[in-house]
Amino acid sequence: MQINIEKNLVEFTPENADETKKIEALWRLMVDCARFNKKLVPVGEYIPGDNKFARFVIEGPKEEGSGDAYPEVYVDQDCRCYCQTCNKYVVLKKGDQIPPCCGKLMEVLD
Repeated sequence: MQINIEKNLVEFTPENADETKKIEALWRLMVDCARFNKKLVPVGEYIPGDNKFARFVIEGPKEEGSGDAYPEVYVDQDCRCYCQTCNKYVVLKKGDQIPPCCGKLMEVLD
């Protein structure tokens, strides 16, 4: 993982497929544009040479309900749905279930 720091902006660049999956999972855990984002807060201390890693805790509002459970919502006509977070679109047929994306159900567009 490559880390770039410019003033108060930190950029993480994954260098392999495993790191890409992990950064995507972290992003989905941290980001919720429709409500509140979470934040990373340092835990303990990091001393170069003594520590092999820096540790952070994720703080922010907890997900309501059981976390990974989404309500089963089905469309009553052919339509398109989109994610307000990442702008991904999906075409659904009548009776299809609305899929979750970026931590919440996609929105019906038309």
